Amino acid sequence: MRRLSRTVLGVVTAALTTLACTTAATPGLAADPAYDVLVFSKTAGFRHDSIAAGVQAIRDLGAANNFTVTATEDATAFTTTELARFETVVFLNTTGDVLDASQQTAFESYIRAGGGYTGVHAAADTEYDWPFYGQLVGAYFASHPAVQQATVKVEDRAHAATGHLPQSWPRTDEWYDYRTNARTTAHVLATLDESSYSGGQMGADHPHAWCKTVDAGRSFYTGGGHTPSAYSETAFRAHLLGGIRYTAKRTNADCRPETGYTALYNGSTTGWSQAGPGAFTNTDATLTSTGGMGLYWYSAKQFTNYSLKLDWKLAGDDNTGVFLGFPPSSDPWSAVNNGYEIQIDATDAADRTTGSVYTFKAADIAARDAALNPPGEWNTYELLVEGERLQVFLNSVKINDFTNPDPVRSLAGHIGIQNHGDGDDASFRNIRIKELNGPVTPGGPVVGLAGKCLDISNGGSADGTKIQLWTCNGSGAQRWQVNGQVWRNPQSGKCLDVAGGGTANGTKAQLWTCNGSGAQNWVAQSNGTVRNPQSGKCLDVSQNSAADGQQIHIWDCHSGANQQWRLP
Repeated sequence: MRRLSRTVLGVVTAALTTLACTTAATPGLAADPAYDVLVFSKTAGFRHDSIAAGVQAIRDLGAANNFTVTATEDATAFTTTELARFETVVFLNTTGDVLDASQQTAFESYIRAGGGYTGVHAAADTEYDWPFYGQLVGAYFASHPAVQQATVKVEDRAHAATGHLPQSWPRTDEWYDYRTNARTTAHVLATLDESSYSGGQMGADHPHAWCKTVDAGRSFYTGGGHTPSAYSETAFRAHLLGGIRYTAKRTNADCRPETGYTALYNGSTTGWSQAGPGAFTNTDATLTSTGGMGLYWYSAKQFTNYSLKLDWKLAGDDNTGVFLGFPPSSDPWSAVNNGYEIQIDATDAADRTTGSVYTFKAADIAARDAALNPPGEWNTYELLVEGERLQVFLNSVKINDFTNPDPVRSLAGHIGIQNHGDGDDASFRNIRIKELNGPVTPGGPVVGLAGKCLDISNGGSADGTKIQLWTCNGSGAQRWQVNGQVWRNPQSGKCLDVAGGGTANGTKAQLWTCNGSGAQNWVAQSNGTVRNPQSGKCLDVSQNSAADGQQIHIWDCHSGANQQWRLP
């Protein structure tokens, strides 16, 4: 979101555009700083006839993507001095016990200090008696059926190794079963659909490719790569290149283990609505912005405590954002005025660029820059909301920690993504959420006279809707979120208000758009009453009547039964 006119960025914009558009024949960016890769293919068991093809493929990738390749089957290369030359080490179809104790020590130190490991196929059939290696590779080989075609299901389409792939990727290879499920310690990028081939032994959740971190080091593993022909496949080469780039720290990703998330968008737009002009196209399970300024928001449900993850990409110096905590509305400016935007913008002021809570708090710029992938590459946000605290993670790195200071706003509410305007090209994938402590209903009932509840007449949402006493029924019309001195109804997104900001006895309580005025301030007193400081009067059930539908108003404070309230 920009509330000011766009600054002419000149040289910076041109540089970003050049970066986004300068690519080799593979998805690797030619702008990667040069680096060195060690390819290790020693075997002490079965030897794959695809090793030579694999080495050549990696050499080809290096020539096109600015890294040099040293290929060896000599384990004496595994010394502290030698390993320090390389950003990552590829274990290419290694088998059996290939390193002695001193070599293992050197390699473990290299990884823990920040080195990279890229495991290909039989790398999982290696070093069974070395616990650190088992941790590093993620899972050991168990068995395999005959070579045949199968369908790889791509779970993460933001990682450099899988972002170029379709959701279903049919190919022919030797499909490994593993002794354990890597999902418990690694981030699974792709799984095998066992119904698409014969002989799979792991069931419905059969990880095939994954990534993880080990101390400061990075690990990537793919189960593909048995046959020589695999290394001539364009998609598989790009898959391998992405793993190498990730472990060499030339691209970033969120490789933390991930379970328990529910998809809000992964191709289906059920539950989503467009507010305002413009739109998002929906192609290949990817939402891409067009026109604006509008907001595509998840209208089916509001959320309170949650972890929201989504993958996003800018084409160049573009502008979009993720909005949190706004009430339901067909006006995109409602999200601006009532919620918070976590900004996505390649270049802007510190409090208006990627990772900022727009105009409220800048990101940690150094941490953000270290974690950020440039325009043209995918990034992953985690937006962790716990009460009124928001933590922003970019590619698993924490870059912002914000606590809502505004009693009128809240981080509880709807979520949405912005289509900023013509020329601002942003894409989103795999929007998913995990509600913390199970599904949480925002707020709770406010209980008053005769055990009845503070209620919005007919569950309405229009400004001026009557506030009344009604038999408690657990509906959204009776749920109130007390945030400081503001009482907000999450169902409507509006606030408990004194009509016209009045101060006279009998002035009616009503529902009204949250505005921060004194008419919407309520302070619970120690004697059970609730006082409106602006008027000095208390929330009161008119005529001290417990009949359903009785009007709520303000009256001189007296602590009688019709002014007693129990808050959620």
